Amino acid sequence: MSKCVLVSGGAGYIGSHVTVELVNAGYEVVVADNMSNCDLTCYNGVCSIIGKELPLVKMDFCDISAVQKLFTEYKFDAVIHFAAFKAVGESVDEPLKYYRNNILSFTNLIEVARKKGCNILFSSSATVYGESETLPVTERTPRQQATSPYGNTKQICEDILRDSVKAYEGINGIALRYFNPVGAHPSALIGELPRGVPNNLAPFITQTAIGKRECLSIFGNDYPTEDGTCLRDYIDIVDLAKAHVCAVTRMVEGRMKDGYEVYNIGTGRPVSVLELVKTFEKVSGKPLNYKFAPRRSGDIAAIWADPSLANKELGWKAERSVEQTLAAAWAWEQHLAEK
Repeated sequence: MSKCVLVSGGAGYIGSHVTVELVNAGYEVVVADNMSNCDLTCYNGVCSIIGKELPLVKMDFCDISAVQKLFTEYKFDAVIHFAAFKAVGESVDEPLKYYRNNILSFTNLIEVARKKGCNILFSSSATVYGESETLPVTERTPRQQATSPYGNTKQICEDILRDSVKAYEGINGIALRYFNPVGAHPSALIGELPRGVPNNLAPFITQTAIGKRECLSIFGNDYPTEDGTCLRDYIDIVDLAKAHVCAVTRMVEGRMKDGYEVYNIGTGRPVSVLELVKTFEKVSGKPLNYKFAPRRSGDIAAIWADPSLANKELGWKAERSVEQTLAAAWAWEQHLAEK
């Protein structure tokens, strides 16, 4: 029998791409989402790509009775948890919204999953490193104080998973700390679809190029970097999705060396915001209207990954170039404009 994986928040950007790769790898998948930050566009796109419909459960993981009901109706071998709010700037303005949702939803999930012996893969983030004193960061790099409530919820949830794995028998956990997910599926049927004004750079770039946005703001050009803009590790969304499949397989096949493991998922190559903008212009042939704006609260100057542990232990490696990633993001934006 095929192993079954629950993807919480599976109708969103990262969850939809992970779902495709799980199905491609032979897993059965159940998608659960409260649809608070997405519509059915990516779910429908997933079904088109894989050629079949998947179970879609509309529910809120902050409701423990709904979580219990879900685990009664299905038998899961693993769960991948994406159901969380994720905008750094918004978390600074509305910290209680982030602490309430991100932590409660995850503790509810663990509470139910542990009783079923279900492996847990947590969607973590490079924000747990804060403003690191050493670069690139490895999994042994000390976590600094988070620069935003969003980042703090990731740190807290990592600790909750680590402590739960240690305390309760029958569950294992992996936290994937990924860096800056960008791009779209090569089919252009799924991609990043923010509601309202995008918080992430790539959709703001593509929306500006296609005319949805008048001007792209680059927040800060006075950072201590070569061109004054922030340095980030931009990881292609399909590469990122494949890392989740490797991690789930490691768990369900019993190949983990510890009950709780952590992996950086990135390329290991820093790219500046301005470099990303210039690369997009080259790939798309579209000049971008952009301006420099003041720094944003919660942003750090530079962070990028040392992904060698994931390369070795998970057998995973980032393969797609920045040019390929941005070309896919542009194809997705054009696909949306045709609808």
